[in-house]
Amino acid sequence: MRMKRKKNLDERINAASDYLITMKNESLNFNDALNERHLINFEELFGNDNPVILEVGSGKGQFGCTFAKLNPDKNILCVEKNRNVLILAIDSARKMGLKNIRFLCGMAEYLPSYIEKGSVEEIYLNFSCPFPKSKHIAHRLTNPRFLEIFKRILKPDGVICQKTDNSHFFEYSIEQFSACGFKLSNISLDLHNSNFEGNIVTEYENKFASQGFPIYRLEARL
Repeated sequence: MRMKRKKNLDERINAASDYLITMKNESLNFNDALNERHLINFEELFGNDNPVILEVGSGKGQFGCTFAKLNPDKNILCVEKNRNVLILAIDSARKMGLKNIRFLCGMAEYLPSYIEKGSVEEIYLNFSCPFPKSKHIAHRLTNPRFLEIFKRILKPDGVICQKTDNSHFFEYSIEQFSACGFKLSNISLDLHNSNFEGNIVTEYENKFASQGFPIYRLEARL
C-alpha cells in the first residue's frame, strides 16, 4: 500500500537543507552521471575527515540513524528517492541530534555525479526491492550496472553489505557479485540464528523476521 503524502511535504523538504541534498537533472540514464558533476565535498558536508559510509535505499532511516548513533567516528550518507519516507528519516535524525548523518534524495543511477571515485568505505544495501519480474532485472541494485557504479565510488579495500529476505534475489546477487569480480564472505542464510554480532535491524527486517522469514546477508569485496 502506498503511503499517504505527508502534510506540508514540500515545505518540510525545503526546510531540511541542513540534512538534505537533492539531486539535480536526473535523466535515468546512468551514463549521463559521468558527464554531470555535482560532487559532494565530504569534509565540508560533515565538518570532519572521518570515513564515509553509504546506505542506498534508506527508507524511514532506522538503519542510518542507528548506525550514526553507534558510530560517532564515522559519517553516513543515506540515499533515498522517495521524499515521503525521506522526511521521516530526516525528522528522526533531527530528534536524535545526530551530526554525522546526511541524506541524498535521488536515484542510485546518478551516484557518480555526486560521489567522488574511491571515496566510500562501506556500502549498505538493506532490503532493496528485488524486482522479481525479468523485465525489471536492470533495476535490481545488485545488477551489474549498479555494481559498476559501486565499484567506482568504493575505496580499494571497501565492502558492500547486503541484507534481504528474498532467497531468489540473494542467489541472483551472489551470482552478480562473483561475475563482477567481488569476493564474498560472511554469507549467512539465516542471520538471526547465526553468530554474527553487531547487526542493526531495519524496519523491514523487523517485519519479515517476525513473520518467520530467514534473513540473508553477505559481504562483498573487490
